Amino acid sequence: MRIAQMISAVDTHACGEPGRVIVGGMLDVPGDTIFEKKEYLQQHADALRKLMLREPRGYPAANCNLILPACHPDADAGYVIMEQVEYPPMSGTNTIAVTTVLLETGILPAREPVTELTLESPAGLIDVRAEVREGQVVSVTFENVPAFATHLDAPLEVPELGRVIVDIAFGGMFYVIAQAAPLGLELVPENAARITRVGEMIKAAAQEQLPVAHPQQPKIAGVSISQLSGPATIPSADMKNTVVVSTGQLDWQRPETWTGVCDRSPCGTGTCARMATLYARDQLPLRQPFRHQGILGTVFTGELLREVDVGAPYPAVIPSLSGRAWITGTANYMLAPDDPFPEGFTVGDIWGGAGA
Repeated sequence: MRIAQMISAVDTHACGEPGRVIVGGMLDVPGDTIFEKKEYLQQHADALRKLMLREPRGYPAANCNLILPACHPDADAGYVIMEQVEYPPMSGTNTIAVTTVLLETGILPAREPVTELTLESPAGLIDVRAEVREGQVVSVTFENVPAFATHLDAPLEVPELGRVIVDIAFGGMFYVIAQAAPLGLELVPENAARITRVGEMIKAAAQEQLPVAHPQQPKIAGVSISQLSGPATIPSADMKNTVVVSTGQLDWQRPETWTGVCDRSPCGTGTCARMATLYARDQLPLRQPFRHQGILGTVFTGELLREVDVGAPYPAVIPSLSGRAWITGTANYMLAPDDPFPEGFTVGDIWGGAGA
């Protein structure tokens, strides 16, 4: 057997959402910050993302993270997040997964009962507090980058749906958020096909009609993900949501490419974005826990810590988020020199439009 490339990874799920963490096979990539390293991978080395997330090594609901040496002197490690159509600047489930892998595999030392560390994400430094019991990470709480709402109750014209009232908020990515009930949707697993279709249609319309950019990092621009919101269905939660993650690039001329998958977790950055909209409406005060239920019934707990200035005419808040991940396996992913699919492949039966 001859191997052209071998990538070592640890697979996890964070409250249901799969997250693969690359721990070997890539030493480093060019860039003076993790954001610059993310940009380099996106522009010059995107084959890694495709190899790990497309078939035959990946599948539509998969996420991947690359652990790298930190660039910032205050950070213990850096990581780049890779999804099916983008490199998000920040992700809550992936942060929880990366923390769990770093500590449970011994890449960073775990101290009981609490390990504190700082991770460098493309969006900036993330302070993390991990509860460790008998060598296992049983809870991860992190302080996220500032979250803020840019639009509240904005009308959006969506093909097939008509006028939809939405919010747009940043929680690490820009989300377009709509209520599920007016769209005739109940947020349950058996409705996932319709949920993803509607979520992608709303996202496509928001990208066209409601442009946004981060006031401090203009390269973070445009709505990249949709969220449908509804009332909680379990006593331990305050609200329920389903986030739709794209599996193909949106093309207005080809509606069949409007395909995605439901986030299996309550979504970390989506929860932060939702809290920002509630704060902007005076419906969620600082220091009040917010329990967000996902489509599988799992719960993330968020909290708004303090208000900050991001140089924009709307309030921004620092959110924290708590959740848990479990390691599900380890593997060495290999690429043979004569493999006909060195960047993997997508097929329209489960992927819809071709992945990016």
